[in-house]
Amino acid sequence: MAVTTRLTCLHEKILQNHFGGKRLSLLYKGSVHGFYSGYLLDRCCNQGPTLTVIYGEHHIIGAYAEESYQERKSASIILFALQETKISEWKLGLCTPERLFCYDNIQYNSTTNFQIELGNRKVIMGSKTTEDLGLVQNCTISIQDCEVFRCEDLLDERKIKGATELRKSLLSALRTYEPYGSLVPQIRILLLGPVGAGKSSFFNSVRSVFQGHVTHQALVGTNRTGISEKYRTYSIRDGKDGKYLPFILCDSLGLSEKEGGLCRDDIFYILNGNIRDRYQFNPMESIKLGHRDYIDSPSLKDRIHCVAFVFDTNSVEHFSSQMIVKIKRLRRELINAGVVHVALLTHVDSMDLITKGDLIEIDRCVPLRSKLEEVQRKLGFALSDVSVVSNYSSEWELDPVKDVLILSALRRMLWAADDFLEDLPLEEEGIKERKLSSVHKEEN
Repeated sequence: MAVTTRLTCLHEKILQNHFGGKRLSLLYKGSVHGFYSGYLLDRCCNQGPTLTVIYGEHHIIGAYAEESYQERKSASIILFALQETKISEWKLGLCTPERLFCYDNIQYNSTTNFQIELGNRKVIMGSKTTEDLGLVQNCTISIQDCEVFRCEDLLDERKIKGATELRKSLLSALRTYEPYGSLVPQIRILLLGPVGAGKSSFFNSVRSVFQGHVTHQALVGTNRTGISEKYRTYSIRDGKDGKYLPFILCDSLGLSEKEGGLCRDDIFYILNGNIRDRYQFNPMESIKLGHRDYIDSPSLKDRIHCVAFVFDTNSVEHFSSQMIVKIKRLRRELINAGVVHVALLTHVDSMDLITKGDLIEIDRCVPLRSKLEEVQRKLGFALSDVSVVSNYSSEWELDPVKDVLILSALRRMLWAADDFLEDLPLEEEGIKERKLSSVHKEEN
């Protein structure tokens, strides 16, 4: 039977981040392997940096060893106390594992200030140590259980290399992508979401990846106000050969629960392909027939083939009831109109307890999982339709881990657009059949 930790997911995440973004691998558990320091040292010596966690009745305390425990050799020890979500620490300094764990009955003395007596199931510490750790003035703590973890870097060279290879594969797939049946030359993706959610930043990030350096073609505002006031359709040139890529990202005025946001009617004019690039939005009324930026008879290539709702990961929990109602109503109308849509969560790297190591294994990230479930519960999106990204904002250099998230999100949008094209309504079946038959002839 697998040995599991007593730490909650939250406490494990706090400890991982506090000690430098570490992966914790359980080496020893007193209640399983025995409360004897010899058993602990047999399992935990020469394992690299380790984290010892002591569970008391009212406290979680422990010791972080920055180097491997080795017989009769001192290691630098940092003591800590975890109380709810806060950590306090105190540097014990150099200490041998035999003295720290009271091996061979090495007794506690006032110069040690801290000792774990596994055989007696207690921790003894000096009053100064107790005070510095922010604990109640009780110099002895009964041990309910004791665990020792090996601490490994979440991002090692092997994982970075894996991310770099995946980035290369995604770039190749997106550069050679062709819309379903070649029905349109480029897929149009509408970025739709609350003001300041990161729509323009996502376009800048996609462009940066394909250009090979960080760019900021679309102006970006603050989280409160946003800056997009015009309808923009952005084609992106591939920095590798200068050709236009097979997709267009369309940016618009942000959604607002009050006056001043994107008009509902304008959304559907955009979806139908009736609005030209650079149309200046009027938040008080939608575009009028006969306007110079109104397209009377748009073709399939002018229409939106996928809508991506863009949300700030940290804002979803604070959405007002009005915003939730607006988004749900839009989703229902998109479904009725046969328009496929997905969700994109931005600013994932600014979440509490998130490290760069989490971005490389995003599916295992517990704090993010709760955010995804909140989007599902509040807004109705299937988990499989939600992507997460960390946009480029203040960085100077590209990061393969960020690039993988950005490219994976874009690939999901293109897959959704293919579903839309494949499922065109009957009145457009003639166009679809002619296109597909011409493709088949070229292949033969």
